[in-house]
Amino acid sequence: MTTSPHIVSDLMTHTPVAVGSQASYKEIVQLLNRWKVSALPVLAGEGRVIGVVSEADLLPKEARRPDEGAAPANAPTDAAKAGAVRAEDLMSSPAITVHADAPLAEAARIMARRRVKRLPVVDGGGLLEGIISRGDLLKVFLRSDEDIGAEAAAVLAGLPGTVGLEARVVDGVVTLGGALPDRTMVPLVARAVRAIAGVVDIRLDLRHP
Repeated sequence: MTTSPHIVSDLMTHTPVAVGSQASYKEIVQLLNRWKVSALPVLAGEGRVIGVVSEADLLPKEARRPDEGAAPANAPTDAAKAGAVRAEDLMSSPAITVHADAPLAEAARIMARRRVKRLPVVDGGGLLEGIISRGDLLKVFLRSDEDIGAEAAAVLAGLPGTVGLEARVVDGVVTLGGALPDRTMVPLVARAVRAIAGVVDIRLDLRHP
């Protein structure tokens, strides 16, 4: 059975591309294009993350170009970024980050809540350790049904009163079948299996003798 990824360090890129605060606009664009990423951490000193520069931070410069019928930029922030040429003036700061030992679900919640596509991973001092993206988080769903089923069986074996249960997995959907005498165990069992990395959904086909 393949070890299930549970925390950010299990899936993050350990050698992320980053730029210094004095990186030029053109250098940033070139790096985004070369590495096929949408954003870069901006570093200061020995590698402390001070911000993130993304495609969205770079677009105001293009939007400033004269265009018949185009409306002028409304946001002062966009106007400032349209005239910026260095990472320190282009970046969004402070950076939205996550720690390497954070659960994957926490990273997913931060991305959804803050509407960002990737998060710099930092240590306790704010130094860059890696980066995790939406695509990285989705990799958990590449686990085979066999792997998920084996882990589900191990999880059920560790719960009291689940001897009569079995887990069948098809396309990541786990169906829990068999006898479960104690109905109050249903939420606990379902929550424990749903926490397995790669589980798409859960179906219950239980008997309560």
